Amino acid sequence: QVQLVESGGGLVQPGGSLRLSCAASGFNVDYYNIGWFRQAPGKGREGVSCISSSDGSTYYRDSVQGRFTISRDNAKNTVYLQMNSLKPEDTAVYYCAATEGGVYYYSWTSLRLYDYWGQGTQVTVSS
Repeated sequence: QVQLVESGGGLVQPGGSLRLSCAASGFNVDYYNIGWFRQAPGKGREGVSCISSSDGSTYYRDSVQGRFTISRDNAKNTVYLQMNSLKPEDTAVYYCAATEGGVYYYSWTSLRLYDYWGQGTQVTVSS
């Protein structure tokens, strides 16, 4: 049974850091493209970052470039999202998702590409 479980969310002050984890079971993360998405209240779900299974390429939305880092630990079958210099506008529920299909710089944010989704973890950035 394929399952993705996010953890690591919480309340942090502006400028602070959090590391989100996406633990996978039922498949190997090194064979899947893993994306992180987020959804703020009243807004649509948007792509935050993605790591490719083929060559480890990473993609980021412009607003998090330089602040967030995605990484993968194949031994732990887990993908991480290190979030630094957090801003109030980063407040959202964060989801990880997986797909065997190819992801590219122009397509990785498309929700319909992803076959499996986690339940989400809340990140709140507030003073």
